[in-house]
Amino acid sequence: MTHSTPAAVLWDMDGTLINSEPYWIAAEVEIVESFGGEWTHDDALAVVGSGLFNSARAMQSKGVALEAQTIVDRLTDRVMTQLEEFGIPWRPGARELLLEIREASVPTALVTMSITRMAHHVVDNLGFVGFDAVIAGDDVEQPKPHPEAYLLGAKTLGVSISDCVAIEDSPPGATSAFSSGATVIGVPFMVDIPAEQTHALWPTLAGRTLAHLSELHTKVASQ
Repeated sequence: MTHSTPAAVLWDMDGTLINSEPYWIAAEVEIVESFGGEWTHDDALAVVGSGLFNSARAMQSKGVALEAQTIVDRLTDRVMTQLEEFGIPWRPGARELLLEIREASVPTALVTMSITRMAHHVVDNLGFVGFDAVIAGDDVEQPKPHPEAYLLGAKTLGVSISDCVAIEDSPPGATSAFSSGATVIGVPFMVDIPAEQTHALWPTLAGRTLAHLSELHTKVASQ
């Protein structure tokens, strides 16, 4: 079978492209504890991959007496400070796969629930032009698991979502991509992803190539 290269590859950021989830959790704990509350590991896992305003509401329920927008801004500031202090921790194989995709002239979009300024901080520090478009959490009305972000990503690139491959690490993200109509590769990190919300589950992107993406895309398209 001839493998069909996808029209575009759509990437999640936190937990997929970069290992930033521990930074988010540290920021959440810091803010909740500053108001005398407790933010457990289970609390943190419950909001992985969803919109930041969902995280803000969960933190408000733990006693954080701030407006949701203020919480989102403080979380983002704290995570960006950690990224600047410790550097951007790339997930295994992610940067290498992205570079190969770019060298093959396949369009790409970053589809993240982080807000625009953080998304562009990561994009600007890739070391190469990694993305043709950036869709951030403040670009959509409905956060993941709603499909809006992925549909907007494909629309911005001028391609059909059914011709795209999406790479995700969380249940909300995988559900968003799957319900949009993309071919979905789940690379679980902090939490497990239900198999029925993906077309493939890979333990890591290390060693994966554009040929692997094309093979899966061709298989899904032929079903």
